Amino acid sequence: MDFNLSERELEVRKLARDFANNEIAPVIAKFDESEEFPMEIAQKMGELGFLGIIFPEEYGGAGFTTTEYALIIEEISKIDPSVGLTVASHNGLCSNHIYSYSNEALKKKYMPDLTSGKSLGAWGLTEAVSGSDAAGMATTADKKDGHYVLNGSKMFITQGTVGGTYVVTAITDKAKGKKGISAFVLEKGMKGFTTAPIKHKLGMRSSDTAELIFDNVEVPAENLIGDEGAGFNQAMEILNGGRIAIAALSVGIAQGALDLALKYSKERKQFGKSLSEFQGIQFKLSDLAVEVEAARLLTLRAAKLKDEKKPFAMEASMAKYFASEAACKATTESLQIHGGYGYMKEFIIEKLYRDVKLLTIGEGTSEVQKMIIARNLLQMY
Repeated sequence: MDFNLSERELEVRKLARDFANNEIAPVIAKFDESEEFPMEIAQKMGELGFLGIIFPEEYGGAGFTTTEYALIIEEISKIDPSVGLTVASHNGLCSNHIYSYSNEALKKKYMPDLTSGKSLGAWGLTEAVSGSDAAGMATTADKKDGHYVLNGSKMFITQGTVGGTYVVTAITDKAKGKKGISAFVLEKGMKGFTTAPIKHKLGMRSSDTAELIFDNVEVPAENLIGDEGAGFNQAMEILNGGRIAIAALSVGIAQGALDLALKYSKERKQFGKSLSEFQGIQFKLSDLAVEVEAARLLTLRAAKLKDEKKPFAMEASMAKYFASEAACKATTESLQIHGGYGYMKEFIIEKLYRDVKLLTIGEGTSEVQKMIIARNLLQMY
C-alpha cells in the first residue's frame, strides 16, 4: 500500500489547511466561548465543497476520495476540532446514510441541498436510554394510513438544532429486535418534531449538540430509507465509515497539540535555556511525534481500503481507537509542556485538551472499538 500523497491529494490538503488558517483560526476563541455555531464558516465550507466531499458531482458533491476526506478533516481539526466535527458528521453520517441506502427519488430530493450546505445534516441514533447499546433504543415508528408516526427522542445529536435534514432510526417491529429497526429522513419543521439545545459541554462547544423530540411526528412512507427493518444494519455500516473521519479528526488534534508543544518549547526559557533543550522535553516530543504518525498511517490505511472497496471495518476501528487515545495523550503532554500557561484560555492547547475527550466516546467508545477488533480477529482463526 502506497502512502505517498498524490499531487491532487496534496492540493486538497493545502486547500483545507489554508481555509482553516485564514477563516477558522481567527474566530475559534469567540465561538468556543459563546457556544455559538459558526454558520458563516459552514456556509463557506459548502461553497468549497467540504460539505459534499465524498459524493459524486451528479448530486452536487465534490467527488473526492475517502483519503482526501480524511486529509481535509485532519487539517481543519488541527485548528478547530468543533468545525472538523461538523464536516465529519454532516458528510459521514446523515448525508452518507441517505446516499448509501436511499432510493433515487430520496437522493435527488435531499442530496443537492446537503452537498451544497444549503441544509445541514443530523443523524439520530443515540438515545438517553441507549448509547453503546444502540439496539436498545426506545423511539418507535408505527405505520398508519400511508405514513409512519414517530414517538420518542434522540440524545447528543450533532447539528441537532441547526440541521435541516435528519436521518432518524426507530423501532417499526419490536418483536424482531435489531431487525425491527428502520431509518427515515425527517425535515425541520415537521409537526411534532422539536429540538432542545444541549449547552455547557466540556469541549466541542461551537459544535451544535441537541436532543431531538418526536411527538406523533407524521413521516411520509416514501421517506423510509431502504427496506423496513434494515435501519440497524445500515447504521452499523455508516458508523464503520464514520470512524475513519473521527480517526482523522483525532490525528488533527494530536498534530495540532504537537505543533503547539514544539513552538512553545522553543520559545519558553527556563534555567537559562529553552525547554526544547532539556532531554525530558525532547523525549516527550519524540514519543508524541511517533504516536501521531502511527495514528495518521492507521487512518490512511483504513481510508485507502475503503477507497479500494476492500473490507475496512476492523482497520477503521483500529484507527479510531488508537488515534483518539493518542490524541488524548498528545493534548495532555502538550499542556504539561506549556505548564501553567496551558491552563489558561489564552493558549489554544487548553481548548484542544477539552475538545479531545469526546473522540474516545463518540461513534463508538474505545471499549466498543476493542470489542469490534477482537470480534474480527477471532473470526480469522
